[in-house]
Amino acid sequence: MKLKICGMKYPKNMTEVAKLQPDYMGFIFYGKSSRFFEGEIPDLPKNIKKTGVFVDAKIEFVLEKIELHNLQAVQLHGIETPEYCEELNNRYAEFVSASHQKKIEIIKVFSIKDNFNFSILEPYEAVCDYFLFDTKGKLPGGNGYTFNWDVLKDYPSTKPYFLSGGIGLNEVDDIMSFIKRHESKYCHAIDVNSKFEVKAGLKNSFELEKFTNQLKR
Repeated sequence: MKLKICGMKYPKNMTEVAKLQPDYMGFIFYGKSSRFFEGEIPDLPKNIKKTGVFVDAKIEFVLEKIELHNLQAVQLHGIETPEYCEELNNRYAEFVSASHQKKIEIIKVFSIKDNFNFSILEPYEAVCDYFLFDTKGKLPGGNGYTFNWDVLKDYPSTKPYFLSGGIGLNEVDDIMSFIKRHESKYCHAIDVNSKFEVKAGLKNSFELEKFTNQLKR
């Protein structure tokens, strides 16, 4: 199972966290977020997929950030439609330069609390690479608490998904239990953010290392 560390804001901290070799590192391009990223991403190992997080952004803005930061994945955290996702795929294919990969990974986020209507996912199947299930809260992401993972027992798709929402060191045992269950079959990655922060956007690399080591064991 892969690991995504999201909400990175400080370049020095990014370099520290990159030593842990997460599979994805997320940067939030949403002005209302306390983790809003405006700087320059330092050189990171090529195996770490730089992921831009957007909330109902104009496609031109998304493409601009892909080009500027050489992003490999895009996470859509708003109410983006299947048509939006399809247009983003098509526009990227037209826009891509020789310096970029020919495909951008699209991760569409859906928020859950105690229940979820999985039929909502069907129109997105053909236009997204992954789903991400997060905790429903007042703000998109970074709310610091988990949703009821039992909801995923009814997951009807074979689309790989990211498990997110309030995951920290205290959730390691729950994760280990979850991955033994049938509903974890298509869980592609664990996504962490606010539970490992010293302050918004600044991650505690020591606690992240402890977390990754515990998962490996």
